[in-house]
Amino acid sequence: MSPAAASKRQAELLKQEGNAFFKKDRISAAIDAYTGAITLCPNVAVYWTNRALCYKRRNEWLKVEENCRMAIRLDSHSVKAHYMLGLALLNRDELTEGIKELEKSLELGRGAHPASYMVEEIWQELSKAKYIEWESLSRERVCQLHMLKEACKQALRNYNSLDNPAAYAPEEQLNELEEVFQKAAKSDIPAEVPDHLCCKITLDIFRDPVITPSGITYERAVLLDHLHRVGKFDPVTREALEPHQLIPNLAIKEAVHAFLSEHGWAYRMR
Repeated sequence: MSPAAASKRQAELLKQEGNAFFKKDRISAAIDAYTGAITLCPNVAVYWTNRALCYKRRNEWLKVEENCRMAIRLDSHSVKAHYMLGLALLNRDELTEGIKELEKSLELGRGAHPASYMVEEIWQELSKAKYIEWESLSRERVCQLHMLKEACKQALRNYNSLDNPAAYAPEEQLNELEEVFQKAAKSDIPAEVPDHLCCKITLDIFRDPVITPSGITYERAVLLDHLHRVGKFDPVTREALEPHQLIPNLAIKEAVHAFLSEHGWAYRMR
């Protein structure tokens, strides 16, 4: 056996040891094992992501970030690396960059294993981050609208007092002004999500919608789970259905994206 092959084999054994230590919650021992594997074969991305997972367990987010960035250099399609990097950035209050990494990991995860537990976990973290982002922007908008409304009211008073300094703005004008600003703030007020943007099984807003030959749109992961656990038929029409027959519903996906862009509060309702 060549020295390179021997190093590769030893590195894999160390990775397996690290996995066993991690399952037993022996995090320090797992880190040592993964570090040994990295020393022998530094160009294997999974060794870096496994060690990053250990640091994540210990909330050592700077080390999580360092290991994930190295893993991404080696494998730009690593779902776990982008996911944990996103979490690390969020923990450093780098909301925008963290969201970008979570979105990347979700995109990669959906392509590889659309029904996996990890896709759901990524989505939950992304939803929380997007909701926090919306809350911050919403507070800014509310403050700006309030200041603008008060400025408009004062402008009305000033205009109406040109001929009569003691006059006030007519009630009708103030009511119209109030109505305008209520409409402007409407998108930030939680309401019902339109039915056509929600899955017929989960009743939640779509994340990854697919359409069946019968013309009904479902959430991909939920429908795949139904086909696997219950039977290969459409849940509503009961017609025979195979996974390969599912087609992404890009129109609904775009509509959901547009709705969430305008109504960030809906992330919390998922």
